[in-house]
Amino acid sequence: MIVEGIVIHGRAIGRDLGYPTANIDVDDPHLDGGVYASRVVLNGVEYLAVTNVGTNPTVGGACRHIETHIIGWDGDLYGERLRIELGRKLRDERRFESLDDLREQIALDCQEVMR
Repeated sequence: MIVEGIVIHGRAIGRDLGYPTANIDVDDPHLDGGVYASRVVLNGVEYLAVTNVGTNPTVGGACRHIETHIIGWDGDLYGERLRIELGRKLRDERRFESLDDLREQIALDCQEVMR
């Protein structure tokens, strides 16, 4: 499945965890929540990514949105249109006991995508 949208400002929690994300509002009730292996093309270069579709229950999120950590990307995407190709679902979204637990899981998700 392919999703597209304009990158908006989030709460910078991913950045604080060491995994900055590009955030996109989503209004597709048919899009299954969870964490996905994904691909993003920026300036003609394809990047592997980890994409979360959901509400971020560990940090008290309420709005459903998409956030993508683009592996190996360093730059500003605010206001840019982003096209994300969702691949295999890695896991369901869930609430973690701590931010350290969440950080560890994101690292595992990234490792899985890079395999």
